[in-house]
Amino acid sequence: MRVYVPATIGMLRHLVDEGHLTPVRGTAFSLTPALREAYVSGSTEELEYAALLDAARASLRLLGAGDEPGSESEGRESEGAAEKEPPRRVVVAADLEESDVTPRPDLDSAVVRVAGSITMDDIAAVHVDAAEAEQAVLAAAEAIDRADLGDLDAEFVLGDAEDHELAWYAPQELPFFLELM
Repeated sequence: MRVYVPATIGMLRHLVDEGHLTPVRGTAFSLTPALREAYVSGSTEELEYAALLDAARASLRLLGAGDEPGSESEGRESEGAAEKEPPRRVVVAADLEESDVTPRPDLDSAVVRVAGSITMDDIAAVHVDAAEAEQAVLAAAEAIDRADLGDLDAEFVLGDAEDHELAWYAPQELPFFLELM
């Protein structure tokens, strides 16, 4: 089953360094029966894209919280300079056994809970914002809670970030991608 895990650049670094990633509170997104029912029409590909976009929005929440779970890097911390990671939405697409994924329709139609960690072998692709999206993503991360509460101006700020398409990376490209950041 394909799941979309919201993440940050720091979490990607942890994934590459440690070989695994544990979704924050086990939360991911997927094409669930509830998501399929929520749409009148749409192909499987379109509905999976909707789940990916939900994960990208959740990535904004991780950025807005200021926490980057899994972003601790012993090398950088020992140098005493905790570099701030660029504000980019990150979504890790992984293929897991259905037995490791539990739908959570009480939270939203695409939300699932993942049991355990995701390894590099599970990853199908990683989706990340390009550098030109950083200002819009930073503003959206600050506005997401207001948008959830119905602030129309904040919704426009979110829309600016969501107008940027996420770039696709193969798992084997991650070390090189992170090195170039």
